[in-house]
Amino acid sequence: MIAEPNAASNLPSQKENAVHDETVPESAVQNGSCVRNGNLKTPREKRKVREQCENVRRNSSSSRRVSQLQNGEVVEAVTLFEVVSMGKQAMQSVVDDWVEAYKQDRNVALLDLINFFIQCSGCQGMVTAEMFQSLQKNDVMQKMTENFDEETGLQYKKFVAYPWILTVTWPVDMDNEDYPLIRTGPYWKKFKANFCEFIAVLVQQCQCSILYDSYLMDTIISLLTGLADSMVRAFRHTSTLAAMKLLTAVVSVYLNLDVNKHNAQRLYEVEKKRISGKRTNYRLDQLERKRKEYEHKLLEIQNMMNAIFKGTFLNRYRDVIPEIRATCIEEIGSWIKTYPDAFLNDSYLKYIGWMLYDKQAEVRLKCLLGLQGIYSRKELVSRMDLFTVRFKDRIVSMPLDKDHEVAVQAMKLLMLMSQNCEDALSAEDCETLYQFVYTTHRPLAVAAGEFLYKRLLSHEGDEEVQPKGGGKFGASTDHLKRLIRFFLESELHKHVAYLIDSLWDWAGKFLKDWECMTALLLKNAEEDGEELSDAHESVLIEIILATVREAAEGHPPVGRGAAKKILSVKEKKIQLEDCTKITEHFIMVLPQLLAKYSTDAQKVANLLQIPQYYDLDVYSTGHLEKHLDALLREVKDIVTKHSDISVLEASSRTYYVLCSEEIAIYSQVDCARTQLIDELMGQLNQLLDGFWQKEEGFCTDAGEISRMHSALRRVAAFHNAHNLTKWNLYDKTLRLLVFEMEHGSLPVLMILPALQCTYFSLLWQLAAISENPPKETLFALGRELRRFCQICMCFLHHKEKDAFTILCDWLLILSHQDSNNNEEAVGLLNYLPSTPLQEKLLLFIQEHVFMEEEEESKDLTEEEERQDESCKLDDLHKKRSLLAAYCKLIVYNVVEMTAAAEIYKHYVKTYNDFGDIIKETLSRTRHNNKIQSAKTLILCLQQLFQRHAESQDSSSGVDFSSASFTNMKELARRFSLTFGWDQVKSRESVAMIHKEGIEFAFQGATGVDGKCLPPNLSFLLIISEFSNKLLKPDKRLVYAYLQRYIAEPLPCRGDEWQPLIWYRNSLLANEDEESSVLGGSGEWSPMGTPKMSSFKRKLSNGSLPDTSQTEAASKAPALQRASQLASATGKSRKRLKSREMHLQEHLPFLCPGGLRRRYCKDEIKTEDVSEEGQAEDVIEDVDVDVVGADQVIPARVFEL
Repeated sequence: MIAEPNAASNLPSQKENAVHDETVPESAVQNGSCVRNGNLKTPREKRKVREQCENVRRNSSSSRRVSQLQNGEVVEAVTLFEVVSMGKQAMQSVVDDWVEAYKQDRNVALLDLINFFIQCSGCQGMVTAEMFQSLQKNDVMQKMTENFDEETGLQYKKFVAYPWILTVTWPVDMDNEDYPLIRTGPYWKKFKANFCEFIAVLVQQCQCSILYDSYLMDTIISLLTGLADSMVRAFRHTSTLAAMKLLTAVVSVYLNLDVNKHNAQRLYEVEKKRISGKRTNYRLDQLERKRKEYEHKLLEIQNMMNAIFKGTFLNRYRDVIPEIRATCIEEIGSWIKTYPDAFLNDSYLKYIGWMLYDKQAEVRLKCLLGLQGIYSRKELVSRMDLFTVRFKDRIVSMPLDKDHEVAVQAMKLLMLMSQNCEDALSAEDCETLYQFVYTTHRPLAVAAGEFLYKRLLSHEGDEEVQPKGGGKFGASTDHLKRLIRFFLESELHKHVAYLIDSLWDWAGKFLKDWECMTALLLKNAEEDGEELSDAHESVLIEIILATVREAAEGHPPVGRGAAKKILSVKEKKIQLEDCTKITEHFIMVLPQLLAKYSTDAQKVANLLQIPQYYDLDVYSTGHLEKHLDALLREVKDIVTKHSDISVLEASSRTYYVLCSEEIAIYSQVDCARTQLIDELMGQLNQLLDGFWQKEEGFCTDAGEISRMHSALRRVAAFHNAHNLTKWNLYDKTLRLLVFEMEHGSLPVLMILPALQCTYFSLLWQLAAISENPPKETLFALGRELRRFCQICMCFLHHKEKDAFTILCDWLLILSHQDSNNNEEAVGLLNYLPSTPLQEKLLLFIQEHVFMEEEEESKDLTEEEERQDESCKLDDLHKKRSLLAAYCKLIVYNVVEMTAAAEIYKHYVKTYNDFGDIIKETLSRTRHNNKIQSAKTLILCLQQLFQRHAESQDSSSGVDFSSASFTNMKELARRFSLTFGWDQVKSRESVAMIHKEGIEFAFQGATGVDGKCLPPNLSFLLIISEFSNKLLKPDKRLVYAYLQRYIAEPLPCRGDEWQPLIWYRNSLLANEDEESSVLGGSGEWSPMGTPKMSSFKRKLSNGSLPDTSQTEAASKAPALQRASQLASATGKSRKRLKSREMHLQEHLPFLCPGGLRRRYCKDEIKTEDVSEEGQAEDVIEDVDVDVVGADQVIPARVFEL
């Protein structure tokens, strides 16, 4: 009855597609004959009809044959589907051929077109047509069905495609949910575009003739409406897309007709005025007929539009498939823009507004793009008032969307609304949107920057009308003042770089006006009464630094963007021009700025960062050495005035940048640097000499302590970037540290900079090791390195925690020495911390990072609360730095990996503060050593479990409902989530966790047979959280390993054994282990019904009617054969070990609670198992063996 489906029908290399239409010649159709599959009784009659239809169709399509070379063979495209999918011929000629065939025999051509839509849906079946006129209305309604034949496994769909009732029959294969619109690959890449183009061209070519014959469009619309109502996704998706594109094309035809109608109306009125008297005129009658013809066509087009909209759009814009919903919303946006007179009203706009709340980002994005097209046209915005009021709040909230592209397009839409819709956004809305310039996602920040610039910073006419008193910088000055005011009001004072980066694409002109910026800073109040305040000056200097960095580096600031931007040739040219402009301007201006603000540490620290972006060759090529001298004088003066670490580091960095040996000014800068360091060391030596000359070597003068502190900080800041070894600083600072270790009376202000100086001195000595240094030098240096480690250990108890960070960095450097590839030097200088040192480091972290501080409840004012919150944030930052320094030691194998167990214990509790650091540590250690990392995780859980067991009453056992036990399970669950979705990649680690967990759970069990309750048995509940990360064959291995500890049935079946039962159930969840247990001799037991039941359930898209037990029993033999076939296929793969199969005696513990087996000598009966559950078991059976082809890795783990 049904043609045999061709398995390769989807391949484009075939000459004939697997979808056939079965119909009759033109004469038979005209006579009203009803042709149905089965009415022609004999094979001879069927063959005759099929040959006649194929001959007609081949004749009609012979002119559109397309050849394509594939695999060395020429493939001819015969059907419309093949021609469109190949896309090798102009679409207009293809449509012209079809129109010509339609004019010759419209029924055959229409069936050809119907077949095209069925084939585009990926249907592998056949189409049968019967005349609509031959049936009564009741019979027609009975045939509008879509059902599944359980006997044949075929799907039937019957629907009206006027003047026929079509029956589409196809074999369903839900395991291959594939159709042309969603297929991938180069062949199908352009299918959607070709498909949509075909529909558009078809309507365009038919608009002058057959479009209005009340036959073609009625058939197509009824066909697409019927297919769009199908339960099969392929039919719904393809037909909905076709219907939406059809309506779009029809709207274009309507607009053309409307223009022609108005032209005819004007000609008619002109002709009527020209004629005098009541004489009739042929020309006037002709124009009247033409106008009425246009009106009639417009009415028909209007009916078509209504039919498509009501029949397809209203049913499919809420479809469960997001692609279908997105198609509907995209097209309605197109209709509104193309034909606003009909569609731009609340009756249609409401659908776009409703779908703004859709759960899928793709649909929300189409809504926003459609609204952008509407709000971008001022003539349409006036008709959007009600929509704007109703959905404005939703649109304003959408920049917070979790999908980045949706958020960006929402911001662009709000920009259009702000420009073209007066008072659409309130001041509160704008203030909220302005803050998005600080977001880390750059496209959203740039869109917000455009909104901020056009809405707040710039005004129309700024370029033409200069503000009073602004001089030549009037417009830029006004923009800068607004920008400064906005930044101060936003109260995000540490995000200037993000703000400038957001505005760079839109406000680059005034942001690069450094001449204006520096003029604002240098002008006096006498020149202009509007001198900037101190806060405004600080912000402006930060803006100058941020703009200079953006122009010189050409990429976003840290944290905004994954990597540095690759600049094009044009961008590199602009960058070089900007660098030259920066250098030429600031070479002359920067010394003046430093002189003016030399006493302000914050301003000076920012200004001193500008020289690192200079093109230093300009000094020599432009003969500007006098400006270099001025800069060096100002920097030297700043160093002698300030002891602030940020100023000193910026000054040191400036000397480092200017002291490049490749440039001509090196000797000049090096001389100035040497003079400065001589002065600094002279001051330090004088203070140290006075310190040692005093009795007991202790100074009590606060002023002297402050001077010593400042001198040490200055030297430490310069020693970080410059080699001061020739000044013999190491011996001087080491003597201070030794004195503190022996007497313990030095102030903290002196210890930290002395420690830093000693640290930098040793680093410079390490860096200075030659390729073949003497052994005596290496031995002496090695002693000093170890000595410094001991010194750092002694200072861990100090209030300032920087000693810990220095020690961690020092240990990391020593453990990874290369010494110019000198193996002897590496052996002598390499140093790993001892066990006592590792314990001290871990204890420090526990006390200073994870120790809970008791918060005292105080009544604080708002200002005090702000300061308290700021102190807490600073303290948290310090703790994160300490934890990160220690975790680096774990990651780089400086300390034992097992030390991480103490860190992992706090993963859940401190997730908000340190979760990212702990998670990264876990990921890095797992990458280094999977097995050891897994053992560390299980060690962490074991230690927590032991602590929990010790806190519990030994007589009452473990309390599963206690907070500590619940926290352990949650921690295990979080650990499990870190393994991700790739079970193959993590199988070895997870298997090790189960192995170690099982051994720990049965640790301390009395008796060799394990019949007595093990004390740690409830630990199995903890490791059950990792069971879902095991592959199916690995679960068998874990289960077999578990059986070693419970060799015989347990005498006790009480609650105390529940952890074992639950753990076993977790290993057997979604598995076929029950079959394995009961099959015997390693054979899988036949399952019978479930295989085909699952097949039918999935094919029918969840709508399978219940079958009776009689029907199931009648089909059991065939289904059993199918199950045996799957089992035979599985046996051809690698067999499981025999010990995993002989487990019948442990049946009570193997079965999950919902699956209870009863077995006797001859048969197996299953109770309380749904048909769906059985089906899943059998399908899982095949998957298990496929995955289990390689069991080497977990087997090796359990043999350790």
